[in-house]
Amino acid sequence: MIRAKASAILLVAMSHYANADVAVIVHPSNLSQLDKTTINRMFMGREKSFSNGDLVIPIGQHATDNTATEFNQAVLNKSARQLKAYWSKLVFTGKGRPPKEVANDAEMIDLVASNPNFIGYVDAASVTDDVKVVATF
Repeated sequence: MIRAKASAILLVAMSHYANADVAVIVHPSNLSQLDKTTINRMFMGREKSFSNGDLVIPIGQHATDNTATEFNQAVLNKSARQLKAYWSKLVFTGKGRPPKEVANDAEMIDLVASNPNFIGYVDAASVTDDVKVVATF
């Protein structure tokens, strides 16, 4: 009986975590309006600037991070394996480089808050006033 309750609690906790919202963040001074298609293009290396003409520098999280998995599925429509293959091809042909990666939400927030050209993503529960949320998935 206790084991069944513990399993039920674990499943509820895991389902909440698996469905956590991902917030796409930029520097607070960035006034760009971004939709899912534009964000996808930025993180796939197809869009090189914000709507104001400033250079965009996408920052990702480590592929094994749950936030990265959620972002990749919800925004990029790709698995970690598919993204690795995509970027391997672009790197090999000299047509692009994958976004730099950070280790966690706190590092992402610090980095994005420090440069108006950066765009990244974090678990929505981690967002602080140091960054601006432009989309949530």
